[in-house]
Amino acid sequence: MKRIPKVQVLVWLLALLPVALTALFYARLPENIPMSWGFDGVVRYEPKWQLWIVACMAPFFAVLFPILPKIDPRRRSYDKFGRPYLFFQGMMMVFLTVMVGIVLIESLRPGTLRVSRVVCLLVGLLIASVGNMMPKFRQNYFFGFKTPWTYADEVVWTRTQRLGGRLMFAAGLVGMLAVLIPNEVIMFVVLFVPLICATLIPTVMSFVWYRQRHPE
Repeated sequence: MKRIPKVQVLVWLLALLPVALTALFYARLPENIPMSWGFDGVVRYEPKWQLWIVACMAPFFAVLFPILPKIDPRRRSYDKFGRPYLFFQGMMMVFLTVMVGIVLIESLRPGTLRVSRVVCLLVGLLIASVGNMMPKFRQNYFFGFKTPWTYADEVVWTRTQRLGGRLMFAAGLVGMLAVLIPNEVIMFVVLFVPLICATLIPTVMSFVWYRQRHPE
């Protein structure tokens, strides 16, 4: 039997935190809790049971992530980036735990956090972390920049992930710095525009590099 990595066990334990926090504070929550914060500054409230949906996403993903390599036709590639894949799982568990924590804090002590800025900082950190891992991804069907040209040529795949990783890391840093911008609409524009560019540029370049390597 293959030994389960300690980091994988840690990911599973982290996945229980959002559920545990929700169960611990659920009885103290008001019937309607803040679940989304609009660009216009309006807080939207929903029935508190919906927090379970967010909380249960963590154990759902914790079960799903180890299954994906087993059903991926390129399953052997995962052996080449096992550590980054586990780190990515851990980052997702932390992200979901913090999101649940934000809702709980704002439900029990409204106005404690500047939620839009906390979310902007958190998303920027997540993007930068994924960008840092992306150059280590090998060809697979679930993670990384997946285009017809990256699947057709492993060299194109590698170059695309490296470029995309650097751009996403830079976009994440810009997103984290965006919290310093007073206007929240501009703050989110500064967060998402670099992310869109970091997604589109590698996609286009994967086509360019493929045509360079395989001219017709």
